[in-house]
Amino acid sequence: MGEFRAVTTDETVSGHPSSAYRRVRSMLAEGRCVVLDGGVATEVDQIAATGGALSDDPLWGTAALLHQPDAVQAVHRRYAAIGCDVISTNTWGLTGAQEVEREPISPTAPPTHWMDVARRGIRTAREAIELEGRTDDVALAFSINGDVDSEQRMETLRLLGRVFEEDPPDLILLETATLIREELTFPTVESLLAAGLPLWLSFRRCRHGVCGVYGQHWGGPEGDVFGRAARRFEDLGVGALLLNCLPPDHITGMLPWLRDFTDLPLGVYPNLGYFTDDGWSFDRSVGPREYAELAASWRDEGAQIIGGCCGVRPEHIAAAGERVAETVPGGGRSSTGPGIGRRKRTALAPATTAEPEPAPWIDAHGRRLFPLTFPEIVCEPGVFVPTQGSFLVWKHLFANRIGAGARCVDIGCGTGLLSVQLALNGAEHVHAIDLERRAVDNTLANAFRNGVAERVTGATVDLYPWVPQEAYDLVVASLYQMPVDPFEQPSSHRPLDFWGRNLVDHLIALLPRLLRRGGVAYVMQLSLLGQQHTQSLLEGHGFSADVVDFSFFAFSLAFEQRAEQIRRVEELSDAYHLTFGEDDVMVAYCSRSAIVRMPPEKRAASHDQADRDHRPDRGRRAAGGHPVRGPPAGRGRALHATRRAGGRRRFRVGVDRVGRLPACGRDRRRLPSGQAGRRRPGLDPGDVRRPGR
Repeated sequence: MGEFRAVTTDETVSGHPSSAYRRVRSMLAEGRCVVLDGGVATEVDQIAATGGALSDDPLWGTAALLHQPDAVQAVHRRYAAIGCDVISTNTWGLTGAQEVEREPISPTAPPTHWMDVARRGIRTAREAIELEGRTDDVALAFSINGDVDSEQRMETLRLLGRVFEEDPPDLILLETATLIREELTFPTVESLLAAGLPLWLSFRRCRHGVCGVYGQHWGGPEGDVFGRAARRFEDLGVGALLLNCLPPDHITGMLPWLRDFTDLPLGVYPNLGYFTDDGWSFDRSVGPREYAELAASWRDEGAQIIGGCCGVRPEHIAAAGERVAETVPGGGRSSTGPGIGRRKRTALAPATTAEPEPAPWIDAHGRRLFPLTFPEIVCEPGVFVPTQGSFLVWKHLFANRIGAGARCVDIGCGTGLLSVQLALNGAEHVHAIDLERRAVDNTLANAFRNGVAERVTGATVDLYPWVPQEAYDLVVASLYQMPVDPFEQPSSHRPLDFWGRNLVDHLIALLPRLLRRGGVAYVMQLSLLGQQHTQSLLEGHGFSADVVDFSFFAFSLAFEQRAEQIRRVEELSDAYHLTFGEDDVMVAYCSRSAIVRMPPEKRAASHDQADRDHRPDRGRRAAGGHPVRGPPAGRGRALHATRRAGGRRRFRVGVDRVGRLPACGRDRRRLPSGQAGRRRPGLDPGDVRRPGR
């Protein structure tokens, strides 16, 4: 590395700190709270003309300096205008220097040089500060990704010193660092200090270790490695130590713990929300007032610097700054032990009169049923909202505490309702999969909201080519089930779903590989799919099945628009639905499947069987020349129950030759083809939902 000389926080490249940084240093010495800005890249994405362009790549919004510099400057000005003491440049992604070089300003422009982008970032922020008339009041921090995991990235940071020779910032903010890598972390800090500027470090860490935006943890047990590193950072000459890029409620207890190791100024600036395919999803549950109260609680735990990371907006920072303006930082460890720091509350006077509370409604496990103990589920835009089918499976999982101690997979996770409940029931681990990435993100966020993020993982998976790499104790699935006229369906590489049961059939074919010996699958199936073919497939793959619960599922507009195809399917199979006046109602079944036999050749051939089950040319022709496949005609059965050994009752549902449910007084109406897509009274025109989540 060459000769190294430690530089204290009183020095800059000129030997003296800038006037703006001297002001920050004085505020810290006087016990006043230093206010950082909030998210820059996420805010640019909100105000730029091409909103939604933010992508989850190594640059993380830095490209906006090339394509939307006016929007970047506008964001800096907003933070300067509301009174921030420190503003950071929009240069976090520059450690991915190779990515910057591939980001031309225009198709005809020469290649972009990452050092020029760094200079532009400093110049853009400086001009914003000057335009707001706060040149001596606002310190400019050069933001850079601190997760240095290679020699190449460390070399990029060393070269920043050449950028700072012409127009230095007031300080360097090396942020969002994760693991302590002995061979990289400390040499990186030393090289940046050698640039002659004050250096602040920020890590995405809570008391459990490295922490992500959903509250998930990774990196393994470390003991007090990070605390000892904090002491070493102080000895090297670092100016402050902060926490960022983690959920706000994971900060609790971290500052008192760090104070045991270092006397450095400590600060926090968490995220609000997470990234999705549609851009940043802002946490709408935390408004400016709530964020201000969070800031006050961090101040009580000893925070001397407070700001915000991605998703935190100027209004949050303004409210927080006002809330902590006249406060002093707390200090020392919490009397309640590590990680349990709480704000003191004023005791309320006892009520003079109190009505006796009624006896609570509880279930057999002692859980309150009023109000129902339901998980906190936020449904993000573009993710299917849970319907009656998903609620049916959830009810069974909840009522019977299914999943305790098990390794589970939730197929078609949607918002994560079933994944979260399995984890709340005590599952050892739940893996949530869905075709849509935004659904997986939604599931992980909801797992965090319910305090089970450590036991829930997620992945974007296309079920058809998927080869399971693990067998599970428990499978849950609430999948899309909609009969489709193949002549109306757009061309696709997917099998034509005449019967509406492609996903269910493919899942059944995967069960031999998905389930461990003794494992169980809970699958939601609509009555529109029929029982006969499901039973045949399950038995063919070595499974027994029974119905553990059922409920009713009214046709939404989406089903009404497929009324003609539903009529065809019901004529050709044992599929059915009920009619009550003008309302069409399906029955949703929650079935339980378990392995009863599994010859070795059956397990090896399970995926070949899945392919055969979904050959689009299989089967015969329906009325009107439509190609069909799957179950043969299964009419002529009645609604009945057969009692099996041990007193278990098993239900099968069918219809008689004239298409009516016998002896029940309710017509099973065959929908005329001319009524396809006609709205029924009582249906919400906006209620276009699919079965499952």
